[in-house]
Amino acid sequence: MKIFTDSACDLAYAYLQENDVEVFPLTTLLDTGEYEDMIEIQADKVYEMIARGGHPKTSQVSLEKFLSGFRKAAEAGESGIYISLSAKLSGTYQAAYLAYQQLKEEFPGFDLRLVDSMSASVGEGLSVVEAIEMREAGFTLDEIESRVRFTAANVVSLFTVKDLNYLAEGGRLSKSSAFLGGLLNIQPLLEVLDGELIPVEKLRGRKKVMNRMYERLRDEADMIQEQNVFLCHSDDAEAIEEMRQYIEEHFHPRRIYVNTIGSTISSHTGLGTLGLFFLKKYE
Repeated sequence: MKIFTDSACDLAYAYLQENDVEVFPLTTLLDTGEYEDMIEIQADKVYEMIARGGHPKTSQVSLEKFLSGFRKAAEAGESGIYISLSAKLSGTYQAAYLAYQQLKEEFPGFDLRLVDSMSASVGEGLSVVEAIEMREAGFTLDEIESRVRFTAANVVSLFTVKDLNYLAEGGRLSKSSAFLGGLLNIQPLLEVLDGELIPVEKLRGRKKVMNRMYERLRDEADMIQEQNVFLCHSDDAEAIEEMRQYIEEHFHPRRIYVNTIGSTISSHTGLGTLGLFFLKKYE
């Protein structure tokens, strides 16, 4: 059984390779050319460009890449599951769906489950890790699909960003709000709700927004000591380590995963982004 995902999951590429997960890379467009995320470019190159004042762009996984990857599994007689970046944030899921429908005509017995993670970055990665652990434990494809759909429906995906202008350029915030927020040191708390990134609160100062994220974890995480908690950051190792230590000391989750935000997501959020992901229901 194959597990597929895309590079927006922001799990370490080495980890995905070690666990036999096939990754479909989104494309990152820099001033020096186009690069396959995770494979041809790492996040540090995007961070460098952003720090110089550049504005990287991204494009979804192409239909052709999905056809090629899925075809190999179909020809080998393998079943599989593809866990995608939120369909409301990218056309990647739709491209995968179209590829699968085409291949079903040629390989009518090809059993591939497509699951929209309803999240981004390691919120998507959370579902991928669940699938990896279940496959290793010998669960069936039906059981893994059911679990991944459960995690996708119950993941809480929280972000905060340092540079409000990046959100404004992406249409998530008005430019006047971004300018005023910068003057007042406003830090937004953003959440992926029903697959869309939504500003849910505005707080003054980074400490306040981090404390609010801890409060959300305390109030909403179900059976926190049984589940994995996921953290991510774009070029702010000090803040994410502070978060990791606080969560470990106060909540004692099963495990804390800390990952760097990759080329795709950081191109839209800018530097200094922090993310926290957990399940509001756990079973």
